[in-house]
Amino acid sequence: MPAPHTLDELIHRIKSCYEDLSPQFQAGARYLIDHPIQVSTLSARKLAVLAQVQPATLVRLAQHLGYDGWDAMKSVFTRDFQLPPGSYAARAQSLVQRPETIQAVWETAIAQHSRNLNALSLANQKTMTQVVEQLRKAKRILVAGFRSCYPAAFNLRYLCNLFRSDVHLLHNTGGTMDMDLHHLHSDDTVVLISYDPYSREISVVANAAYEAGCHIITLCDSQLAPIALKADDVMTFPTQGNSFIPSTVALHALVEMLAQQLLVRGGEEAIGQLARTETRLRASKAYL
Repeated sequence: MPAPHTLDELIHRIKSCYEDLSPQFQAGARYLIDHPIQVSTLSARKLAVLAQVQPATLVRLAQHLGYDGWDAMKSVFTRDFQLPPGSYAARAQSLVQRPETIQAVWETAIAQHSRNLNALSLANQKTMTQVVEQLRKAKRILVAGFRSCYPAAFNLRYLCNLFRSDVHLLHNTGGTMDMDLHHLHSDDTVVLISYDPYSREISVVANAAYEAGCHIITLCDSQLAPIALKADDVMTFPTQGNSFIPSTVALHALVEMLAQQLLVRGGEEAIGQLARTETRLRASKAYL
């Protein structure tokens, strides 16, 4: 089988065989796909340290995927992944330790969030249009996110419900989620939201959606996340932060962008529904 010529082809090749790769190959492949900027600028030895594998593993992985060697595979990243003007990549290298003052902590957090938000466009600019179009034409949208991802899932459903009535939240309140999953239909579009470590519940929803033939859109932290391997569309968000849990700032920004673009694609009909919803909320004194 010929080696992939583009980054999209390479991602597709890795996703299709990921489950059959050795643990070392999986670790190396995941790091490469999740950090394309570093792949295009760093040596195989430095990347191996970051991926916690041996340099020879990356070479063998490249050969396993059909390339003559590491340089041939790296050229795919160098050619297909272009850094935009004003990239934060250089600043990322300088933030290696946590500052001690409150002001410095704020500056570090703001810089990290800025890098995460900047990475959203790089990772999803090719996918955003098709995801929004899929959501626009969907007969029914079901959103699932659990534990720390529940707020993002709830927010996506809430924002979309302001101008659409066919967006629903999958949850396990009262242990009844299996009843909702039983009613999944191939016409449904299911949005899965999660990041490492992935919850058991999101895996259950992913499997049920796949078996029902639903169109699956995944918002996650990696193209090689378990819930992304069988998805129709994958959008990724970085979770790097300076707190004790992964940051969800980029995830919430991605959710807001999806809702905004879905409203835009809905046109005058969506605006009319939004106006009616807002009028009803104010009439019911939902706001002070």
